[in-house]
Formats: sequence, C-alpha cells, structure tokens
Amino acid sequence: MKKTIFNTEHQDDIANKVVVGLERISEAFKVLLWEHAKVVGLSPIQIQILLFVANHKLEMCTVSYLAKEFNITKPTVSDAVKVLLKKEYIQKKTVSTDSRSYAIALTQTGTNVLLQIEDFALPIKHQLGTIDKGEVQQLFHTITKLIYGLNTSGILSVQRNCHSCAFYEKKSGGHYCHFLKKPLENHEIRLDCPEHEAKPTA
Repeated sequence: MKKTIFNTEHQDDIANKVVVGLERISEAFKVLLWEHAKVVGLSPIQIQILLFVANHKLEMCTVSYLAKEFNITKPTVSDAVKVLLKKEYIQKKTVSTDSRSYAIALTQTGTNVLLQIEDFALPIKHQLGTIDKGEVQQLFHTITKLIYGLNTSGILSVQRNCHSCAFYEKKSGGHYCHFLKKPLENHEIRLDCPEHEAKPTA
C-alpha cells in the first residue's frame, strides 16, 4: 500500500500524525456545529455567516467578502443569505453609492437566535482547559504559523492575523505591532484582528 498521510501502516512521520490529528479536531468542530444547526433549523454555513456578521465590521459583511472568508462560491453565499433574509435574521445595509452593492447586519431576531448557538465550540475550549497552560500557548504559537503558511500558499484566501499584517514586524527575534506600538508575546498574536491591514504585495 502506498505510503500516504492517512495510511495507518505508516505512522512514523510526526507531521502525518499532526495532519491526522487536525482532521479529527475539524470533525469535532463540524459535529458540534451540526448539532446546534439542527436546533435552530439552519445549515452550518448559515450559522457561520451569522457569527461572522455579529463579530466583524459592516464593510466586511458582503457576499464577495464572505465567499473569500469561507472559501466558497458567491452563489453559495447568496443562497445562504437569501434564507437568512427570509427568516428575518439579517437585513441589508448600504455600504457604497452603488445601489447594487450591500452588506448584511443582524436583526434583533438574528441576535436572539445567535444567543442559542454561539457557544457551540465550548466543549473544545473546555478540553483545552484541562491541558497545561504552557502547552496551550505553544500550541497556539504553532497554529498561528501554520495558518499564515496556508494563507501565503494560497489555500486560505483571507486571513487577519498578525503575521500577514502591515503593522507587524519580526523584531529582535520577537514580535512587534506598529499599530499598538508595543512588542507582542507569542500568546498575544491575534488570529482575527479588527485593525488588520494586509501587507502590500511585492
């Protein structure tokens, strides 16, 4: 049998084991998301859109941006948005002089629904609480580098972490934020920063 990442006869490669482990964690995430989706009669992507809209600036809550954020097509996002509009969980908001362009924002009904589902990932956080704090901080440091690498290789199209930000600088072996005007510890690196500005392309 060919030696591949998921071949159980070849588990001597630590990178393979990490990939398999991340796949298992992603399955746990999907299971929890589906469980909560069924409770409120929504699909997982509809829940993810509600969560994103609740926690990001209005100008980021457009169909085009959401498609890039979740690495799916605009028609898929549009279909999800139509359902959420019909249920009156979201409303359209104008963000430019172009009448064809709009962003979406939560309604009060949408906010109420979100209160029922926004803690769906809490069981994963509880498990992290049983692990030594230093190990969790090292795990976070590794994850930030992995996400940045996936972003620079084009697999993840949108990222708002420190490593991809114009305000970020690797300084004296550490991290420095020119927006906050201060050094950052590994655990202070942000995965989703509201002040993020993408680095200019070369």
